[in-house]
Amino acid sequence: MTKPTKPTSRGFSRRQLLKATGGTAALLAAAKLNFPAGAFAQGAGPEVKAAKLGFIALTDASPLFVAKEKGIFAKYGMPDVEVQKQASWGTTRDNLVLGSEGNGIDGAHILTPMPYLISAGKVTQNNVPTPMYILARLNLNGQCISVAKEYEDVKVGVDTAPFKAALEKKKASGKAIKAAMTFPGGTHDLWIRYWLAAGGIDPDKDIETIVVPPPQMVANMKVGTMDCFCVCEPWNLQLIHQKIGYTAITTGELWNKHPEKSFGMRAAYVDKYPKAAKALLMAVMEAQQWCEKPENRDEVAAICAKRQWINCPVDDVTDRVKGKFDYGIPGKVVENSPHIMRFWADNASYPYQSHDLWFMTEDIRWGKYEAGFDSKALIAKVNREDLWKDAAKELGVTDIPASTSRGKETFFDGKVFDPENPSAYLKSLSIKRVEV
Repeated sequence: MTKPTKPTSRGFSRRQLLKATGGTAALLAAAKLNFPAGAFAQGAGPEVKAAKLGFIALTDASPLFVAKEKGIFAKYGMPDVEVQKQASWGTTRDNLVLGSEGNGIDGAHILTPMPYLISAGKVTQNNVPTPMYILARLNLNGQCISVAKEYEDVKVGVDTAPFKAALEKKKASGKAIKAAMTFPGGTHDLWIRYWLAAGGIDPDKDIETIVVPPPQMVANMKVGTMDCFCVCEPWNLQLIHQKIGYTAITTGELWNKHPEKSFGMRAAYVDKYPKAAKALLMAVMEAQQWCEKPENRDEVAAICAKRQWINCPVDDVTDRVKGKFDYGIPGKVVENSPHIMRFWADNASYPYQSHDLWFMTEDIRWGKYEAGFDSKALIAKVNREDLWKDAAKELGVTDIPASTSRGKETFFDGKVFDPENPSAYLKSLSIKRVEV
């Protein structure tokens, strides 16, 4: 956990300063002048005191909310950090391309694949790359796939085979069937595609996949826009509270302790202001530690629900932040779920390169990158786990992963991803857009 760093001397003892200035008031003024904002700022502090960080209204942005609310950014010498709500992941991308100099943002709570897609110019205007870095992972687990109430009798769960039959019946009657996610090639897109494909539903041919911003999911399902969607909280629980649908699965059931969002920043900001970037990273990591503690989870929920953050009833947030999952199906309530969102435990904050490789391999699977794309070369540029380790050491963190790989990962359907052999994993998947 966090250890305070020792104040550095600037050549004056307290006694000398008192003698020279003649009083406590002068001492306090001098201290404030010399040490403007916490332990980190007492050393050679950040080059700037400001950064603009984007977020989407989701509970896995909690570390950014907490770092701002509790003055943790200020503690590390960054009092002028703005945490700005973005309308969609597309808006987040556009504002990252602009940068704060262009009235955009410097960094963001972001879907892990996005810094790669943006850096490679795969989702930017005219395919112009904007180099980005991943400084930390923000969380593990915590997303869900929800299904419309019309499929209540099917009781859709991990196995999508029964859902496939119901969808085919609806399609045969001439009605459109749609699956919603939040950004093409992003985490929610990949979770819902994996889940559908594992049950024999081709997400490109058997169902139409559409993009809907997270805060608009519930309203869209209410008017029948989609049959299922994948998103983070509070939108899945809100759906249940409004009696519009139910939770089929929480994504930890697909892949236990899976990586999810990241703290991403424009490479230009980090390269220009390395100390400021480190300060931001340390603040986010300290906030992650705070969010992780069970005794703080009620307050995490209360902060999330505030108007400037998610702007929703606190009841839509609390249960799942604390690990209680009522799936909205009679009798299906899980207390103390092993798939609770992790902010710090289980190395949640460390950005494993092997996880980034899985996301890139899946994006190759679905045609976001060409077959044979050099994923590892891009990961070497974007993933800044070296900066994470540096920040962790300064924070006094002792549990630092020894490897950039978490090793082989096993999915709910028995598929295994070996980071040493991603092509073997791709070959094992029956539904894909790429020849291996």
